Amino acid sequence: MEQLIDFILNIDEHLVTIIEKFGPLSYLVLFGIIFAETGLVITPFLPGDSLLFAAGALAARGGFNIYYLYITLLFASIIGDSCNYWIGRKLGIKAFRKIPAFKEEHLEQTKEYFKEHGKKTVVVARFMPIIRTFAPFVAGISHMDYKLFLTFSITGSFLWITLFTFLGYFFGNLPWVEKNFTLAIMIMIILSFIPSFYHYLKNRKKNANRKKSPKK
Repeated sequence: MEQLIDFILNIDEHLVTIIEKFGPLSYLVLFGIIFAETGLVITPFLPGDSLLFAAGALAARGGFNIYYLYITLLFASIIGDSCNYWIGRKLGIKAFRKIPAFKEEHLEQTKEYFKEHGKKTVVVARFMPIIRTFAPFVAGISHMDYKLFLTFSITGSFLWITLFTFLGYFFGNLPWVEKNFTLAIMIMIILSFIPSFYHYLKNRKKNANRKKSPKK
């Protein structure tokens, strides 16, 4: 765990080491990390936003070709999302039925939720750490129409990769950011959790109002 935290907070230094060690194959390393973070439900702890930002900053220094980097990250995100969707669709139900607390009505509620909010969820989840790993998996379990899922997955991936990669590319090498890169990454991690916290409070308030409302 300490090594993972060190990797995330000092990700710029680790990326330099990766470039020195693997050269052009560094693109494949980044592809693998983003693919796993979005495509494997068991690896939600891998860096996402911080990795995009740091890679963009290194591209500005000449460590990566920004065009190759952007295409690599974009495809990793899209392919990972689709992989996670199909894992959920083909294996998710079987896996969940082995859990003692599993109830069919929970699955039906999930399906109904994705029918109503699935498109928005697939896009917004891109900007929410951990949730972006589980959203495509749940979409697959819910049997959300794949063409519809793919359309909004591509949209979300494009917005996510473009925003954080080019934030790093244009602002990652500003004097203050460069001198305080670890602090900048910590701020980015905190900011990335704000949407999740907001949705948590919103749902908590909604549930509280439901309990208070008199039954008809």
